[in-house]
Amino acid sequence: MNFWKPRTIRSQLIAGLIVTESILLLSFAIALVRQQTTEIRHRAQLRLNSKASVLASQAAPLLTSGQFDTLQLIVNTIMDTSSVHAAQVTDANGRTVASSDSTSNGLYVLSPSERQHLHPMHDPESFRTAIDPENQDIGEAVAPIMADGKLIGFAWIYEDTAPDHQQVSSLLRITSLYALCAILASVLVALVMAQSITRPLAVLREGTRQLMRDPSSHHRFPLPVLSSNEASDLTTAFNLMVSSMDEQRSGLNDTLALLDSMLANAPTGFGFFDRKCHYVRINGFLADLNGLPISRQLGKSPSELIPTPASFQIEELIRQVFSTGTAIQDVELSTELPREPGTTRHWLINLYPVRTGLQPVRWVGAIIVDTTERIRSEEALRKTEKLAAVGRLAASIAHEINNPLEAVTNLLYLLHMNSSLDRDATRYAEMAQHEVARVSEITQQTLRFYRQSTLPVFSNVPDLIDSVLSLHQGRMNGFNIEVKRNYRPGGELFCFAGEMRQLFANLVGNAVDAMQTGGQLAVEVRRSRSWRDPAVKGVRIFVADTGSGMDASVRKHIFEPFFTTKEVTGTGLGLWVSAEIIQKHDGIVMVRSRPASSGKPSGTVFMLFFPERMLDAKVDEQIIEGQMESRSNT
Repeated sequence: MNFWKPRTIRSQLIAGLIVTESILLLSFAIALVRQQTTEIRHRAQLRLNSKASVLASQAAPLLTSGQFDTLQLIVNTIMDTSSVHAAQVTDANGRTVASSDSTSNGLYVLSPSERQHLHPMHDPESFRTAIDPENQDIGEAVAPIMADGKLIGFAWIYEDTAPDHQQVSSLLRITSLYALCAILASVLVALVMAQSITRPLAVLREGTRQLMRDPSSHHRFPLPVLSSNEASDLTTAFNLMVSSMDEQRSGLNDTLALLDSMLANAPTGFGFFDRKCHYVRINGFLADLNGLPISRQLGKSPSELIPTPASFQIEELIRQVFSTGTAIQDVELSTELPREPGTTRHWLINLYPVRTGLQPVRWVGAIIVDTTERIRSEEALRKTEKLAAVGRLAASIAHEINNPLEAVTNLLYLLHMNSSLDRDATRYAEMAQHEVARVSEITQQTLRFYRQSTLPVFSNVPDLIDSVLSLHQGRMNGFNIEVKRNYRPGGELFCFAGEMRQLFANLVGNAVDAMQTGGQLAVEVRRSRSWRDPAVKGVRIFVADTGSGMDASVRKHIFEPFFTTKEVTGTGLGLWVSAEIIQKHDGIVMVRSRPASSGKPSGTVFMLFFPERMLDAKVDEQIIEGQMESRSNT
């Protein structure tokens, strides 16, 4: 409906005149047509009565004398007169004697409404009936045929409505032409009258659009005054308004430009709050920190967007700034966001009051810096430095222990070879030799972790895994963990042995941490084919435990840096480094885990696949450089 609604004064004026003229002319045409129709019907009634009387007077002697052929001729002659559609003569009982339709002669063809007029009468009677399907509701007249004072028949005349319809149609055409001329004249008058109004308004409209498109462009202003009526006053007021806006805008452009640039491009979160702690403005950086578009955050408080204790604390600080009017600096907040379960975020917040002139605090501005990665990096750096120091200390201790171990081993050998010892002493000496050998193996494994090779070599994967298991044997015995090994032939792999040992150490260490109340650790190595490309052969490794397991929310983050579920001992870098090692060796890893809360047996399985091929050209180049370096050193 709005599409057809006039939108301009000119069109509304023209539409109003057209509608008014149309209603008046339509009412006049309806009244005129009704009047003319009534007059036409009255004249037709008089004609029908007259012709019915003439036909009755001519038919009386013929009907009495039985001259039916002559009577038929008279009926046919009446048909030649205008406005007669049909005619017939019937006897007193309604049987047709002569008719313009000769096929009905001798038949009773009168309709029920016509038969109601078969009664003695003195004057013709006219009425309207619907006997012709093509001419509904036509006029009809009947006159009595009298002979010697007796009723011997009836003369029937039926109206031909075509001439009357033509007369009405001609009247309608003349009326429509007059109406069209009247409407065109009204439109011309409306155009002339609207010109003095629409021209100034059109100028105002174009000026307003220009101001909306480019507020800084004023080449069309001031607008010309084109009339001397109220529209000229409106144009003058508009020019004054534009001039005032230009003066105010010139003083604010620089300030707004600086503010917009700072809000849009600063790598820091900026937000402004009203007294209800609702956002009135927020930049894109802070919107990204909150994880919601800017449009969804304006007009809402932090607790409505993210209902966490930190949000309520921010709102309390905002109210404090409003009440005291002083800034609050360097407030550290930490919380866990609903969209990142299990991950703690850290922020550094500064709040300051925003005033306009001498008025009280109108808004509170907030500068928010996300310090999560910095804190994580610092914490990880501290833990990594501790681990590095422990590794260096363990390597130094292992190196220093080797010398006395060799001496103890030699002494125990000499003691064992002494034939003067009894059987119990010999058995104790053998047991001491085994334990010292085990200590020596542990120290060697520790040195291997610290002195890792920088070049890939062909390594036996079961041997690498066994070296890792031997380091964790003490913890596994203490936790009552049973180890099941399933090593099949063909477990050789061209790899960085130190990095692979580190990979297995991370997986075994995590499995041991998950089974501190006991369990079973299963390790399997066998030849297999890639899951992605069956044509690729390689080595498949399974490390499975019956520990506490992981749910889906934890499992999807395990390869991310700094993500850990170990509150004190974890750095969040073990599996991240493991993923890097797997990728470096073109391997594939799949993880399946079931938490203890599922009601079924819990546990975790790491499935690894490493292809049976040389590494890329970059590694080959490293091997060649290492060999050349070793030759130059010799």
